[in-house]
Order: sequence, then structure tokens, then C-alpha cells
Amino acid sequence: MRRRRRSSALLAVAGLTGGLLLASPQPASAANLVRNPGFETAGTGDMPSCWEKSGWGDNDFTFSTVNDAHSGAKAMKVSLTRRVDGDRKALITESTACAPVVTVGRQYDLGLWYKSTTPDTSLTLFRHDATAGWQYWTDLKTLEMSAAWSRATVRTPAVPAGTDRITWGVSVYGTGSATTDDYSMEQVADPVPDPVCTGTAEQCANGRWDVLPTQNPVRSMHSVVLNNGKVLLIAGSGNSEEQFEAGTFTSAVYDPVKGTYKVIPTPKDMFCSGHVQLQDGRVLVMSGNKAYPVAGGHGYEGYKDSYVFDPRTETYSKTNDMNDGHWYPSATALGNGDVISFGGLREDSTGSVTTEYWSDAEQQWQPLWKVNQTWSYWGLYPSMILMQDGRLFYSGSHVFGNNIPGTGSAIYDYDANTVTQIPGLRKKDERDQSASVLLPPAQDQRVLTLGGGNIDSNPDAGRLTDVIDLKAANPGYVAGPPLPQGTVDLGNGKVPETGDQGKMYVSAVLLPDGKVLETGGALHNRADPVFESSVYDPASNTFDPVAADPQARGYHSSSFLLPDGRVMSTGDNPGNGSWNHNVSIYTPPYLLKGPRPSITSVIDTEWTYGDTQRITVDRPIAKAELIRPAAVTHSSDPNQRFVDLPLSVDGGNVDLNVTSNPNLAPPGWYMLFAVDANGVPSVATWVHLQGPSALSATDASAHVHSFADSLEGTVSRPAKKKTLQKVSPTVSGCDRHYGSINVCVPTVFPDEVNRTTAARCTWLKAHDYGRLKTNGKDDPLGLDRNKDGTACGKGDVARR
Repeated sequence: MRRRRRSSALLAVAGLTGGLLLASPQPASAANLVRNPGFETAGTGDMPSCWEKSGWGDNDFTFSTVNDAHSGAKAMKVSLTRRVDGDRKALITESTACAPVVTVGRQYDLGLWYKSTTPDTSLTLFRHDATAGWQYWTDLKTLEMSAAWSRATVRTPAVPAGTDRITWGVSVYGTGSATTDDYSMEQVADPVPDPVCTGTAEQCANGRWDVLPTQNPVRSMHSVVLNNGKVLLIAGSGNSEEQFEAGTFTSAVYDPVKGTYKVIPTPKDMFCSGHVQLQDGRVLVMSGNKAYPVAGGHGYEGYKDSYVFDPRTETYSKTNDMNDGHWYPSATALGNGDVISFGGLREDSTGSVTTEYWSDAEQQWQPLWKVNQTWSYWGLYPSMILMQDGRLFYSGSHVFGNNIPGTGSAIYDYDANTVTQIPGLRKKDERDQSASVLLPPAQDQRVLTLGGGNIDSNPDAGRLTDVIDLKAANPGYVAGPPLPQGTVDLGNGKVPETGDQGKMYVSAVLLPDGKVLETGGALHNRADPVFESSVYDPASNTFDPVAADPQARGYHSSSFLLPDGRVMSTGDNPGNGSWNHNVSIYTPPYLLKGPRPSITSVIDTEWTYGDTQRITVDRPIAKAELIRPAAVTHSSDPNQRFVDLPLSVDGGNVDLNVTSNPNLAPPGWYMLFAVDANGVPSVATWVHLQGPSALSATDASAHVHSFADSLEGTVSRPAKKKTLQKVSPTVSGCDRHYGSINVCVPTVFPDEVNRTTAARCTWLKAHDYGRLKTNGKDDPLGLDRNKDGTACGKGDVARR
């Protein structure tokens, strides 16, 4: 994990406040929104009118007005002679007199002339929120070194809601200097053609679901979109006792273009493993299922084995072992290409407190002594999202039962080896198989957590959503809008949800138009599917109900974005042990609005941080982005992210400005989408973003600013060294005294089910459990009252 230093921000240390008028005409076009764009008008201090000093960190610097100008008599020079961290920048003054007024939803073309003796310069943008005041917005463009005057242009993203003014300038974050002159800012003229509906009115408003004619041949609960556009579907034993006992472990590769499946030999039971794409496009698969539970004995057991899947050969190869077993582990890609993993169950079915670290350089798991350890248990599939400064945000989404102690969400600093509690997550113990997603764009550092339940207490799953802004000095969750309600099948057909009924087993998918599709789910532990889908808009903080998947998508389901802009949904494994092999495809409304733009050429598919990459398009586009391909299981894909690519537009030629911060876009293969003003995306082009050697700065601190640097939550340091955390054998919410291993009779029935044998047996019958043998002599749920070895027989129901 990349080293960094912490520092408080030093913002706007000098400059003018409001009320000044320019003393002389400026050499700029009438449309230019920048006051004093060429620094020709002096200010009251040592900075020109409408310009101010800004920056932070441990560095030596100078600001000076120089005669070496592109035009006129003056230019601005910012120099760093020593740097440990931070940056220095000359910005348009944050005042009503100087900061340009902007319109929400519009884009602006920014331009300047510059010379630079350092590659560590970028064009930085701040915005004024009518409620929250001035705040960092984003870095737009890295400037190449240039001894002669060079022109740089870039287009802003659409102005966010609540923004009335912006300010911008050049940030210098490496030793050397940048001299700038003749700034310009013009609003983009963006006439939007009316969309042409190519479906029914209902489809054009809410999209369309299609169930594919060919079923998924394997019981997959792991879905990974590969860098060739195909999808790896991992089943292992598929939660099937028979396949486990036979040693039959399977995966399949699905080709969305051809609509075909290829079953892949699978060396180990990867049922409930962890997985993540490595930066070369291969898939790292960690741990899995060593043993199924035994009634009255041990629970699930994880193993230490790890494998890599190669999309080119469609084969698995073994890596070195992990230090511990990890059934249900997390897997998060880091900005340097390494992978970090937490949680899961060990080989003895206890909880693992061992943090595992995969070295990309060494292509192996690191020995225990090389890895920082908290010796704390993070649970099962804890959602660990990489922040823009290299720390990890535990969102509170997890699998099975209660959350971790404390507030239920936290920031983990690997370098300092500290965990800081983050407040605000509501009903933190009812976030079992909720979904968490880093909202578009990743530069905004906002996370949405939605839905969830609790298989231990088995209440109705909830509608709660919570949003957190990790750019805040002391971030905390705030309440989001409730999930829309749909229909639920309680075993007797679909009925409308009521009260606070929501869903667990939620899937959340980033879409190329910058919104989030949430779909699938169920009301209770492996039962009662909910039929509801909606699209969340981060800009308006609202949900828009859309067409619902006609297939049940509860436990062991996955939904994910395909390179053509559609969404694929697979799986459903209710408690009766059955499996839904039908596959659904969602066509969002943006694909029913007429012709879509095309990326007609990409000069280079090998990208490095800070690059400017040119593409050509066949029609005007409003934005472009990188979307990291899915690696999803159990409502969890902490690596999913949408990275904005600021544009410089010249007709059909579009220059894309790639982030300099690998923590925003960890190295690897990405889907590149170009999107028009109606939100219609192109088909994705695959590009390979590499690092961290491309970075010329020693760390990413220049892009960190002051985010989350004043945390007030409880801080904990490594606990006393231990080897395990005791975990109940019924951690999965199933009572193994009844039925076969792949059947899950809930340890706690839903609240509305009366606490009588007859009511429980009626519920089991309505949910198609069939004949259930009892395992052993114990009958903890009172389902075999006549002790004949069969649960819910006539004699059991008749007895009180």
C-alpha cells in the first residue's frame, strides 16, 4: 500500500476578497468568464487582482509575477524547491467578484498557456456549494513538461447540483516551476437532440428485462467480467453436497456476443471464495470451501489455497498458499497493484483475524511477518473500499448476522495500522447482505449503502439507504432516500410490500450514464423474493423505479455491467436448496433512445497515469469514463468504480485526461465508455491502465488535499496478537439438523410465522422444502415431535 503523509490543508492563504473591479481591459474574448486572465491588473497585495495563493503540506515555494509572458507584460510563476508532501497553486480568488458564476448541469471549456519544468503539475478545480461553501471538486488534467509556451484545454464535468461558482488554477506538486498566462473559460454550447424512442413507451421509460433462452450450466455465485468481454462464472460445488462429495467443481465462461457457455475444469471447491482482477487481467481467486457443516459439530471451513485464472487460456493455476483459511474473504485492489484481504472462516471454522497481502511484484501472498495486522475479526465478505488516499473504508456491508462491534463502519489506515470508527450507519446490525458502492464519479469519494437484513434474527429486510462523503474532514453517514418498494412472494404469490419492508441480497451496478441500478433481493433469510428494481441518481439523491427482473434473485445471485451497456443477472439459491439457472438481461432506457455514439478509434489502449489519450467519436459526446469490470458475489464488489475522464474536444477528436492518482483507479483493465448528452453510451473499448511506475511524484498526497483528516471517531490500534475469533457453527443462518447440506432451514423463522410446529411446517411447505429428514437426535426447532426421523410429518403437526 502506498505510503503517504497526513497534513491539514492550507487553503487560500492570500488574495483578494470581494468587491474589486478590474482597472484595465483584459485581452480575452467576450465569452471569457475569467477576470484578469492575463494577470495584467495588479492587486492590493503581492498577487494580481482576482488571484490568490493556495496549497498545503511540507514544501518550500515561491509565487511571483514575472515578465516572461505569453501575451501582454505579465505571467504567474509558482515554484517548489523542496517537497515532502502537498502542493502549491495559484487560483482564481474565492469571491463573488472574481470566481466565475456557473450553471448547474452545464459544462465549461477551460484553457491556459503554460511553461513547466516539472511533470508534477495539474489543473485543479474547486466549487462553491450554496450550503457547504468552498470545497475541492476534482483534478482535471496533468500538464506535460514544456520549455516553450504550450496551450492546455480541458472540459469540466457537468456542474453538480448546489454549485453556483467555481475557481481553478494550476497545482504544482513536484520540485520545479509552472508559469501560466492567458486563462480562458467558456460555457459549452451543447444543443441536445431529442431522443428517439426505439421501444414501447414503457420500455423507453423503465427499460426492459429479457430472460435468455440458454440457461447457465453451472450453479455459479461468483461473477467476474474478463478483459476480453466474457464472463467467468464460478460455482465450485455450487452449494451442493452431492457435487462436493463427488469432487465435481465447476466454472463456466459465458460469451455475451455469441450467447454461449464453456464449462471450465475447476481444481478446488471455490464455493464462497474471494476474487479480484489483477492488473494484467488475470483473476486472483482466494480460498473457498474445505468442508460443509456437520449437525451438532463444526461449521463451514475455509482453506488456504489460492489460484489465478487466465482469460487467455481459460485455465486455473495455483499460487502459494495464504497464511490462513478464508471462507467468505474480502478482496480489494490497491493503487500499487497489490491486493489486501480480510475476514472469512479458517480451516477449523473459526473466524480469521489474519490480514492477507498479495504482492503484485512478487506474484505471491506475503508471509505473515511482512503484513500489518490488527488481529481483529472483520466478519464475512466485509466491504472494504479503497479511498483516494490509500486508506480503506469499511462501509458496513457484510454477510451473515450482526455487524462488527462499534458504529458498524470504519476507516482503516494500513500504514498507521489504525482503525477509526465512522458514525451514522443506521441499524448497523441489519446490513447483512446490503450493497455498498463508490458512487460515480470516483473522484467525488461518496459511498451509498442500501438495504440489508439479518439472518440471525430474521426480521423483514429494510429500505434504509445511507450516503457518506469521504471528502469531508470528519465524514459520517447521512440518511439517503428509502428504497422503492415492489412486490414480494411470501410463498403464495406476489403481493405489494408494506410498511418498512425492503430487501437484502441487493445488487448494485454502476451504469455508464453515471447512475446506479439496484435490483434483486429478498425479504427474509433465503426466502421471499422481492421483485423491484430502481435507478439511483447521485446528482439528485433520488431513486427512480424501473422494470423489475421477472426472475427471483435472492441468495447467491449476482448482477453486473456488460461491455455493451446492458446488465446481466444470474442465480438464486433459496433455502429449499433449489437453484435458478435462468439468466436475465436488463436493457436500460439509455439503449432505447436511438443511435448510440461509437468510439471509432483509440490511438493507444495502453494507458499510464497522468496521460492525455486521444479517441475519435462519430458524434458529439458529453463525457467519458473508465468503469472497472465486475468481480461480484454475495452483494459485494468493493472494487467497482466509475472514474471520470475530463475531455478536451476538437470536433470528433477527443482528448481524455487520465487521473494521476492510482488510488482512484487501481492499475488494471477498464471499460472505456463515451456518453452523449442524452446519457446514451457507446459500446465499451477495453484499455489497460498501468502503474505505479508511471507516477513521477513520490506519492499520491498531492491529490489527497484535506479529505477525512480530522476524524473524531474512536481510534483503535492493533489488539493483542491472537490466532482466531470464535464463530457459531450456525453462522450461515441454517439449522443443519434438518435436510441435506444444501438445504437451509432457518435457525429463526420470520416474525410473522407463529412459534408453533404447525405454523413453521406450513411455512416450510409454502416454500417448497419437501420431505426433510432429521439429522441426529436433536430437534432444536421442534419439527420432529414424534421422533420418527422426519420433520413436519402428520404426527408432528397434530401434536402441540
